[in-house]
Amino acid sequence: MSANDKTRNQPWSGRFAEPTTELVQRFTASVSFDRRLAEFDIEASIAHSRMLHAVGIIGNTDLAAIEKGLAQIRSEIRAGAFPWSEAHEDVHFNIERRLIELAGEPGKRLHTARSRNDQVATDVRLYLRAAIDQVLSLIKNLQRALLDLADEHAETVMPGYTHLQVAQPVSFGHHLLAYFEMLARDAQRFTDCRKRVNRLPLGAAALAGTSFPIDRHMVAKELGFDGVCENSIDAVSDRDFAIEFCAGAALAMMHLSRFCEELVLWANPRFGFVEIADGFSTGSSIMPQKRNPDVAELIRGKTGRVNGDLVALLTLMKGQPLAYNRDNQEDKEPLFDAVDTLTACLAVFAEMLGGIKVHREAMAAAARQGHATATDLAEYLARKGVPFREAHEAVAQAVRFAESRGCELAELKLSELQRFSSAITEEVYSTLTLEGSLKSRSHLGGTAPVRVKAAIAKARKSLG
Repeated sequence: MSANDKTRNQPWSGRFAEPTTELVQRFTASVSFDRRLAEFDIEASIAHSRMLHAVGIIGNTDLAAIEKGLAQIRSEIRAGAFPWSEAHEDVHFNIERRLIELAGEPGKRLHTARSRNDQVATDVRLYLRAAIDQVLSLIKNLQRALLDLADEHAETVMPGYTHLQVAQPVSFGHHLLAYFEMLARDAQRFTDCRKRVNRLPLGAAALAGTSFPIDRHMVAKELGFDGVCENSIDAVSDRDFAIEFCAGAALAMMHLSRFCEELVLWANPRFGFVEIADGFSTGSSIMPQKRNPDVAELIRGKTGRVNGDLVALLTLMKGQPLAYNRDNQEDKEPLFDAVDTLTACLAVFAEMLGGIKVHREAMAAAARQGHATATDLAEYLARKGVPFREAHEAVAQAVRFAESRGCELAELKLSELQRFSSAITEEVYSTLTLEGSLKSRSHLGGTAPVRVKAAIAKARKSLG
């Protein structure tokens, strides 16, 4: 192939006397990763061509040839038969080159009134919109798995922790519902992000719009966008919508990671609260007894990866002057990675959660340690008229006394408890039970089983 032939491989090459070197072609090519935008590029190109026809820029014959060619290209891509070439740089040029081969002159008219700048911005938004819909569906599936497990364990008592020290008894179902709420906020963030993603950049062209009499609202309607990007410079130059998605992904992954950290701890024999199913555990190559919670650990580890994707995009954008810069080619790999990682983690987490075996007795035994009902005793005294600060001091002294005897508060004799407050009577022992502690917290947001059941019912209704 001659130098001139190589130069003609690029739609912009008429400006240059010499072709780009093979090294530069490899360095600047993005088709290896941006080809995942192909379906969206075709979808946007069909909408664009129909708009060009509607406003009289191309005729019936051109439109028919373009649509037929794009349909064939879509079939080739789905069949794995499309001739991708690094020499054509990116997904857009690859598809355009093939369209010209198939449709001839009409294929050359498709790029009228658009630029790769608004073309890629549109493709990325279409891709991300679909990704958000997938993420929202996966979050809902995980929430349902959480509700099923919480429903089963509304009355299962476990120790609630602060500072990873035994604090107060809680319902295991109530504990699980905390993650339901976190995921609900994650879903809200993605839903809100989708509104800003769902704006059409096409029509902004390179940065200043076009002199052709285009109808942007027609294209927006055909592609299902809520509206158009109002400023042509902003439309092609910013990737804040992708950054916003990655921020939401980082938050969602952080929530999954916290849960995974607890699963790893709970699966440890020193806790023994849960057993993760064999299908989500691995063994050791040297230690036959090992049962490793690898899936939970991997999700925890992949959280750092998504955090990195967010930082990469923030760093990519922070120094760019308006309008479009080639730096933005680097937006796709972090975005794609964040999407892939989050969706994979959400899917596997829901499956893993469905196979968890809960050891109720181990949880209850742990809740009986560390004087978990000490706060209940202080509140009992406060209800008897003892000022809370005095009640707090009295119970703290009782705890010290119990520790010196090597027992729990509930194991102290009545006469021993009365050494710290004369307000204590025989009925105190119902207060010091785990079940009594849970039952007493029967207010909105409390851990009483009846409240947990009500919260589960409300949560199921919210999912539809």
